[in-house]
Amino acid sequence: MPEMTPIPWTDGTWTHEPASAAPQGDALVVTAVEDSDAWRHTAYGFVHDTEHALVAPLAVGEAMEVTFHAPWEGQFDQAGIFVRIDDERWIKAGVEFADGHLGLGAVVTDGSSDWSVGHVDDWRDSELTVRVSRWPDAVIVRARAGDGDWRLVRVAPFDGAAAASAGPFLAAPTRAGLTVVFTRWVRTSADDSLH
Repeated sequence: MPEMTPIPWTDGTWTHEPASAAPQGDALVVTAVEDSDAWRHTAYGFVHDTEHALVAPLAVGEAMEVTFHAPWEGQFDQAGIFVRIDDERWIKAGVEFADGHLGLGAVVTDGSSDWSVGHVDDWRDSELTVRVSRWPDAVIVRARAGDGDWRLVRVAPFDGAAAASAGPFLAAPTRAGLTVVFTRWVRTSADDSLH
């Protein structure tokens, strides 16, 4: 088992300040601003660069894991992990509550966004962990509920030569009051295989 190094909440920098963020024991309790989101162009025709992501450097050969829970109630409530090179090249991966279902997926953005998602309604009341591994040409996204098995979510192309950062994120496109409790943020070595 590779060594896990906890990342202090104070080591991260917000892409956009949330409504509030306060330590609670070892956890960080964060409330999103209404109308926060991350998306570029595709299908909807708009650009939203207002997500709340607490990011720290992520090098090739490293992985990062974020663990969290929330009461999923508002349309498009979302949380997980954000991996960012710049405004036009980023990945958000985790869960989103939409149309009465909790979806596990990823949005991969290189100028424009794409979105892959599948229902995980049985995860709704669980503590969730999202893991990203950075390879020289890709980011591999995995997730699990509680201590369950890891599920491969996405293999996405990603520029290995660019400086990137990653960390916990949340957004609340349709309402005020989404509060996510992030219980863990760690750095470790990247996965060495897809299978």
